[in-house]
Amino acid sequence: MNELLITKAQLEIIKAAQKLAGQNMLPGSWGNISIKIDADTFAVTPSGRGYGSLTPQDITVVNAKGQTLDGKLIPSSELPLHLAIYKALPDAKAIVHTHSIYASACAAARKDIPPLVEDLVQITGGPVRCAEYALPGTEELAQNVIKAMNGKRAALMANHGVACWGVTLDEAIMVAGIVEKAAQLYFITQSLGGAVLLPQGDIEAMHSFYEDHYRKRQLGEE
Repeated sequence: MNELLITKAQLEIIKAAQKLAGQNMLPGSWGNISIKIDADTFAVTPSGRGYGSLTPQDITVVNAKGQTLDGKLIPSSELPLHLAIYKALPDAKAIVHTHSIYASACAAARKDIPPLVEDLVQITGGPVRCAEYALPGTEELAQNVIKAMNGKRAALMANHGVACWGVTLDEAIMVAGIVEKAAQLYFITQSLGGAVLLPQGDIEAMHSFYEDHYRKRQLGEE
């Protein structure tokens, strides 16, 4: 294992966890974060630990089979979800699973978040679908989420929360934030008679622009 890359991933996860907890997107010890270090090495938050006091040694390192390579704590119970997303979506390099309020409300109602604002469709290419319900921590849940994602960067988890991924942890966090904002706007527009959704052609054009150019600019590649 590359110890420098592992330490870097552990520190990134702690910083992200504390940021998201401060935004009430990771209440208590619920929700989880992971980073793909290489094809067979992943860093993931531990099970049942609050985010305010995490240390690098608390972040568990596992392989693609979910076996612990380093760390004394039990990895997140949603590890099967993380590993399944990495396997199904090779572009995914980081995953954030949050319990943010408005996205979780949509998940509890089992309602998709429609394509109602431009930043959402740029990163998702359409609605954020709600996966069919399954018990947390199960392979069934993991496969339901992957099906709902259909290659997109986010999916709601019925009666649970939201799962988001990115090519970097910063992107995964951004996706989670935009999904939560879109969910809140969805609630507000319902009181105004419902949102006017974006045309499909415009959705495709904006998503293509994000994938081909804007994302690269965020990464400093263009």
